[in-house]
Amino acid sequence: MDKKSPSRSRPSSRRVAIQPARNPAKSKVTRSQRSAPPPLPGKSVEPLPIHPPETELVIVTGMSGSGKGSVLRVLEDLGYYCVDNMPVDLIPTFADLCRTGGQIARAALVVDIREGQALERFPALFRALRQRMSTLLIFLHARDEVLLRRFSETRRPHPLAHSQGLARKGELPLREGIAAERRALGPIRKLADLSVDTSQFNVHELRNIINNHFREAAEQRSMLISCMSFGYRHGLPADSDLVFDVRFLPNPNYIPKFHDLTGRHPEVAKYIRSFPQTQEFIARITELLAYLIPHYVREGKSYLTIAIGCTGGRHRSVMMAETIGKKLAARGLNTKVIHRDSAK
Repeated sequence: MDKKSPSRSRPSSRRVAIQPARNPAKSKVTRSQRSAPPPLPGKSVEPLPIHPPETELVIVTGMSGSGKGSVLRVLEDLGYYCVDNMPVDLIPTFADLCRTGGQIARAALVVDIREGQALERFPALFRALRQRMSTLLIFLHARDEVLLRRFSETRRPHPLAHSQGLARKGELPLREGIAAERRALGPIRKLADLSVDTSQFNVHELRNIINNHFREAAEQRSMLISCMSFGYRHGLPADSDLVFDVRFLPNPNYIPKFHDLTGRHPEVAKYIRSFPQTQEFIARITELLAYLIPHYVREGKSYLTIAIGCTGGRHRSVMMAETIGKKLAARGLNTKVIHRDSAK
């Protein structure tokens, strides 16, 4: 990393070169505009995914000289158990130890080109690992001229400097080593949840960016979200922040066998879900909330009440509140479900 950063420098006006993750549905934003770096022209800073509150594994990878060590130190300061350059074939064993051992709640690993040919097995291993636990992949990179300068300043050899087959007189020139590394890491970069171009950051700026992202993820998990069902017949909830009207859905109340049941009953819920507009509404509302909630956190809101109403508050709104609550909880958010009028 570039360490030429005067302690009394003015706040940087450089643009944040964080590239969007491949799954935009999982998103977050920074805590405040004062601490957040400026966005790319015409784009907002793409946030990190929100992870469930169980064991987390963060894997940091990317180009040599791009700042992986700096990111790992940030994660260690945030309470992650950190391991640098863990052999690829040991990652599943280590992940299972974290998941079942109970003593390591969060862990972070650096995996990079030092693994040699074993790195070719990482994409398949990572896909399988992601099916078993909450896993995040961060990919760091920088422009060739920046990497060349950093290696020149540190006077450290490139990890591929002694690559067999590509060497000239026993050593691979630095520029060719960078190009070879970039090609080798191409398949892994495609899997990244967050890709960060560190070309214009010094070590302190990169630490701030990563710190802000992970701190914000923790704050989102601590925010209390209440999904409340209610009936318009009994009035709007006074403490609601967002209100959604589901009276456009077919009403189970007019079906005799459903009349005395609520939306929590499996048959009632199945009936309401059977309509295509129900499925589309659930999908649209879930994504809308995934976008809105990080912004509420950024503004300092510690709780949010989402009110979902139907006519009597017994069937449609109850089913929707249960469903939306489960969807948000699956994204790692601290969620509870309240049915205000289901017993009336």
